[in-house]
Amino acid sequence: MDYNQYNFTGKQWIYQVLLYGVIDGAVSILFYRSFLAFMVLLPGFFFFQKQRKGDYILAGKKELSKQFLTGIQAVSAALSVGYSVENAFEEALEDMERVYENDDMIMKEFTHIRNQLKLNHTLENLLLDLAKRSRIEEIENFAEVFSAAKRTGGDLITIIRNTILCISQKEETKMEIETCLSAKRLEQKIMSGVPFMILIYVGIASPGFLDVMYHNPAGICIMSLCLITYGAAYMWGKKIVDIEV
Repeated sequence: MDYNQYNFTGKQWIYQVLLYGVIDGAVSILFYRSFLAFMVLLPGFFFFQKQRKGDYILAGKKELSKQFLTGIQAVSAALSVGYSVENAFEEALEDMERVYENDDMIMKEFTHIRNQLKLNHTLENLLLDLAKRSRIEEIENFAEVFSAAKRTGGDLITIIRNTILCISQKEETKMEIETCLSAKRLEQKIMSGVPFMILIYVGIASPGFLDVMYHNPAGICIMSLCLITYGAAYMWGKKIVDIEV
């Protein structure tokens, strides 16, 4: 599985189409009051679904990173009681069955590793393959360190523990940042809806007040400029609260 690709299910496609239809309809009514605008904005669905896929990919990789940390902690515990490296991964899989469901990402990956080990594939190559497919820094670092330790005959237990410590510290830092940013993300979402709320309020409280902005070239240009400015501000705000460690 390539964690940098995402394919919507049938239900998800329907949801994305309906969601974009609602957004397109709201923009067309509030900014243009024109069905033609609705049709003109339909091609924007291509960019919308691409952005949504990116959000799903990012969320999946964040979750896999957390699950991988749990997995290698279980591997470290198994190594500490005398299991070989290969058997430690199998023991870790059994331990994680108490925490995760069979369809969770880390369960699928550790099951894949166990099955491939039975076919005489090397563990370091399997970890490097996971790192390549996920492109997650923590997994890439662990795979590279593990592969180097296997080649040089280093103390695997100590190396794995030190690597886990570094990954754990980084994960804790991420969680602290996520906690600090959660309120800001909520504020950003609320502020993103304010322009729509203002247009709705003015339309209800003062019917006809904005009529001069519709169905004429000058008004269309002004509303288009406002919409572009709003879109740029939304993307900028989203980028500000999306901090990578």
